[in-house]
Amino acid sequence: MEQSSGRKRYLPEKRAEILKQHLLEKKTLPDVGDANGIHPTMYYRWLKELLSNATYAFEKGRNKECQEWKNRALELEKKLTRKNEVLSELMEEHVALKKSLGVK
Repeated sequence: MEQSSGRKRYLPEKRAEILKQHLLEKKTLPDVGDANGIHPTMYYRWLKELLSNATYAFEKGRNKECQEWKNRALELEKKLTRKNEVLSELMEEHVALKKSLGVK
């Protein structure tokens, strides 16, 4: 839980934990609310948000797509590193050539 300016803010992990206490552990809502300092309205807002986004848990292609983006990022990072190495070598050769010709 993060606190700023007197208002409580709960991390997503904590919100899920609180929802689980009521849904899976069958604790009463007043008990869950009192133990965690939340009002039932907040609990139901979090529950509504959870259920409205539940379809994401069942999407099969999301992990594959995410992995493809990570692979692409790694590929581009390698390409950028190689480009920087080549550029560095060319600049060294350029400076050495300028020194040998006496050009400033």
